[in-house]
Amino acid sequence: MIVDPWGSVVAQCQDGPSIALAEINLHRLHDIRVNQPVMSHRRHDLYRLALGPLQLLEPSREVYDFGEYPIQKGSVFFETTFCIAFVNLKPFLPGHILVVPKRRVERFVDLIYEEIADLFHVVQVVQKMLEKKYFATATNISIQDGYDAGQTVRHLHVHVIPRKPSDFEGGHDQLYEELESHEKGKNRRARTQDEMSAEALEYRRLLNPAEN
Repeated sequence: MIVDPWGSVVAQCQDGPSIALAEINLHRLHDIRVNQPVMSHRRHDLYRLALGPLQLLEPSREVYDFGEYPIQKGSVFFETTFCIAFVNLKPFLPGHILVVPKRRVERFVDLIYEEIADLFHVVQVVQKMLEKKYFATATNISIQDGYDAGQTVRHLHVHVIPRKPSDFEGGHDQLYEELESHEKGKNRRARTQDEMSAEALEYRRLLNPAEN
């Protein structure tokens, strides 16, 4: 018996050894595929994509979007199906990086399930690498979720900041003042693209030893 994807029996063998042939309607198949709902129409509360282990992808673009700001390929050190991680233009501690969804969304509630899972999986993998590299004892993971929470780039982003007891001379709460000034672009020297590319290359090698 041959059944098409829509449940119709299109051919059936007789009793005993036999061969059945069926014609495939390619035009109908094409129409069905064209009219299938796209990702934004899926009921993600009912139908979720299976997410396997993170796969470090080759850079897929020369320039990535971060709100209205272009991020050069050289600054990106981790890319997955849904997210990228890139080095910071104005870090206020060594290892301060950003993880963002590729799709431009402003708020955390705008993410689909797969993007949420991928985003925080990337954060965890990058956190482990940064803590090891910088001998950190803790990590700040922070989101300014919306304008009134201090977000100035209208693209959801996660700050990942490895921490040590000596940061800010022990004044741990100073982090929040630094984050606020960072979001407003204050008091930090903007690094050159060469500086950021060198840092990103080092992180890529730590995350993917095969590149060494």
